[in-house]
This record gives sequence, C-alpha cells and structure tokens, in this order.
Amino acid sequence: MAGIKALVGLSFSGAIGLTFLMLACGLEQFGVYWPLFVLMFYVVSPIPHFIAKRIGDDSDAASSACRELAYFFTTGIVVSAFGMPIILARVNVIAWGACGLVLAGNAVIFLTILGFFLVFGRSDDFNWEQW
Repeated sequence: MAGIKALVGLSFSGAIGLTFLMLACGLEQFGVYWPLFVLMFYVVSPIPHFIAKRIGDDSDAASSACRELAYFFTTGIVVSAFGMPIILARVNVIAWGACGLVLAGNAVIFLTILGFFLVFGRSDDFNWEQW
C-alpha cells in the first residue's frame, strides 16, 4: 500500500509542476508557447540513468564510470532545462513572469522525477510486473 500512496503523491506533484508550465504558456499576458520545449528535457532526463542501469555492471561498488557518466549527462540535461527559459526571457521571447513559472514547474517536475527514482528505483521487493 505504501507504493500506491507514493505513486499518487508523485502523480499529484507532477500535475502541479505541469500546471505551472501550462500557466506560463496559457495565461493571456504571456501568450507564447515556447516554454513547452522544456517537456523535451523532462522526457530525456531519465534516459541516461536507464541506460547506465541496463549496461552497468551489477557490482555494489561505490562508483562506476558508467554511472558517473550518466549522472554527468543527467546534470547537463537538468541545467539546460533551467537555462533555456532564462535565455528565452533574456532575449525577450517570453516574459519574465513566464520564466518564473517555468522555473517553478521545472523544480517541481525534476524533484518528482528524483522522488520516483528514490521510491521505486531501489532493488528491494518492488516489482513492476505486479502492476
């Protein structure tokens, strides 16, 4: 039952983050949809972790080169997701208010993705096949 509560909480926080993003695009005073390009970063950010987990060795070493490279690429993706709306606001493509809403949405969404990996990424008794 704890897995279901965590999943519902993560879904709720993801919905809040996407609401911030939609507000940044859809409010009348902002009215441009360029901030939606951060959705690409949300989709791409877990991919290095999945690849590293799949091809990495199963040793419990404190560090592996594959895992560290995945952390590096994930960090680059997350920093890019925070940097893109700032650059768009700096060149007056989007308003600074929209930039603030996108940054708030980014923080919530990336914390939700991190929470997902912390809750469901451990190798204990949770199995996706039970769904």
